[in-house]
Amino acid sequence: MTSADTALDQTHELGDMGLDNFAPYLMNRIMGRYNAALQEEMAKLGLTTPQMRSLAVLSVRDGILIRELAVYAVVQQSTLSRGLDALSQSGLILREPDPDDSRATRIFLTDAGRAAYRQLWPHMSEAYQAMFAGVSDSEKNAFVGTLQKMLKNIRKHDF
Repeated sequence: MTSADTALDQTHELGDMGLDNFAPYLMNRIMGRYNAALQEEMAKLGLTTPQMRSLAVLSVRDGILIRELAVYAVVQQSTLSRGLDALSQSGLILREPDPDDSRATRIFLTDAGRAAYRQLWPHMSEAYQAMFAGVSDSEKNAFVGTLQKMLKNIRKHDF
């Protein structure tokens, strides 16, 4: 079988499986709707999706390295750098050199950044709850556990 045959076979398999049974498709649709649900509130705060994700991550893991923030926020480092520039100019974050590595930078939320995150969190929580409407706690816990295993299977970092 040639690589072209394999590619056709994989396309055929996806067609047989259907998009509604293909987990990556479903995950992308879900995250697209989640992000869209937050769009209005992010716009009120002048935030983009990568910036919102950064504030959310920093609310839990403040003071992490930029490269770690890029992984946690699921944002390419070049996109993140532009977003961090804007967050810094808005006074929502501080950049500080890493004391152990002069080439590395750590990112911290300011009080204004925490306030912006707190303003956005109720909307994030509401969109999260909407995703799980009609899903029992046991189903939700099993689903989240499965996602954690899947992430562990494919991740490239220790975190």
